[in-house]
Order: sequence, then structure tokens, then C-alpha cells
Amino acid sequence: MNRKVKNIELNRLSPDAFKHVQKLPLCLILDGIRSLQNVGSIFRTADAFAIEAVYLCGITGTPPHKEIHKTALGSEESVNWFYEKDIVTCLHNLKRREYLIASLEQTTESTFLHEFVSSKPIALILGNEVDGVSEEAIAASDICLEIEQFGTKHSLNVSVSAGIALWHISQRLRNKV
Repeated sequence: MNRKVKNIELNRLSPDAFKHVQKLPLCLILDGIRSLQNVGSIFRTADAFAIEAVYLCGITGTPPHKEIHKTALGSEESVNWFYEKDIVTCLHNLKRREYLIASLEQTTESTFLHEFVSSKPIALILGNEVDGVSEEAIAASDICLEIEQFGTKHSLNVSVSAGIALWHISQRLRNKV
């Protein structure tokens, strides 16, 4: 009989054990995310996919903060994170470390996420809830990725977009790891 799995059966890692797990060669850059709940949700998703790090840029809030913790549920303590005021500086540092810089944004030359393949480590930029990824970040990107949408809005919440993109990219990377 099919049943819901109990929490004790999930074999959850402790935050300390998580620090030692091999991470995907993938990081997120949050470009001026205003909502602390979105930041927390993104931390939780980053933990679920065991990515390398989250970079918080510009006006993006940083832990410790009760509004981030509310949706992160402690993942802000397990996921490596860094704050960089200037996103362009952050992106240049990641490029020097040979990351492919990808903006998740609808542009005139964006590639649909499901068509994207990379052999390099990936730094994925997620944009502000109102304005999206900044023009400076797009200009510094190697590629812009777009989640194909079929409804009337053609807009997704940033934390939902993060989940879709992390799932897709992690599937591709795990097949190569």
C-alpha cells in the first residue's frame, strides 16, 4: 500500500553533514531580490539541490533575518552564501573562476531552458521581482535562459523560477557528474 513517508524515514542530513556533501557546480546570484520570503524560499530550494552557493547582490536581504528564516527553515545555515554589493564585481569574479554566467530572463536572444546544455560550472542570475535581471547583469552574461511559458502572463515568481531552473539544470549536471 502506498503511504506518505514519515520525516524520520527521509534520512535528512544535518547542516554539518550537508557542508561535506559534494555540491553541484552551480550557484545562484540574486540580483536585487526585494522579498525576504523569496530569498528564504530560494535558500531552501538551493539546499534541496545541493548547489555550491548563493550570492546575494545589491538590495537583496541577507541572513540572519526572521523573514528569510520563515521560508528557508534553516537552510540559510546549511547553504554557502556570500554578499556582494555590486553584481558586476560578483560576475567578474565568477567568470575568473570559469563559470558560465547565465541570466534567467526573457530577452531577444534568450535560449529556452530545456534547450540549454553546458559543460562548465554555471552561475545563474535571478532578477528582481519587478524589473527582472538588471541590464548590467545581462550585459555581463554569457547566455540568457528563458522558461518557456504558454499562458497569458509570461511571468513567474522568482522563487518558482528558481525551482524550475534548478531542477532542470541539476538533472543535466547530475548526468555528467
